Amino acid sequence: MKAVLLAHFAATLFMTGVIWFVQVVHYPLFSRVHGDEFNAYAAAHGRLTTWVVAPPMLVELATGALLLWRRPEGVGLTPIAIGFALLVVIWLSTLLLQVPQHNTLGAGFDDAAHRTLVLTNWLRTAAWTLRSLLVLWMVAAMVER
Repeated sequence: MKAVLLAHFAATLFMTGVIWFVQVVHYPLFSRVHGDEFNAYAAAHGRLTTWVVAPPMLVELATGALLLWRRPEGVGLTPIAIGFALLVVIWLSTLLLQVPQHNTLGAGFDDAAHRTLVLTNWLRTAAWTLRSLLVLWMVAAMVER
């Protein structure tokens, strides 16, 4: 289970870095692409981003579920359960808040959809940041054993 926790740790830290980059740099720059170029940009963004984020998100979800089932020595259920709850928040936010805005933006730049995307993405940014702190604590607890 140590390997599972370490894979979980790596996926979570990777996604935390990605989400901070997206929140601070990438999403704000959407408004700088104009006209017909935006449609191609939005399509490329969706296609390319999926290749970057889908594998670590799936690893994070699978290893998070495994950790709920069986924990490494020294790691309690509470931080794992809180971490998994934050994963649920992230996935629900992605599916219910960010994906609809990306779908709207896929038809052409829309200022309201862009603002909503940037604003609602703070939820995922905060959740992944908290998850990073939790998994760091879990790895430290495992190492101390």
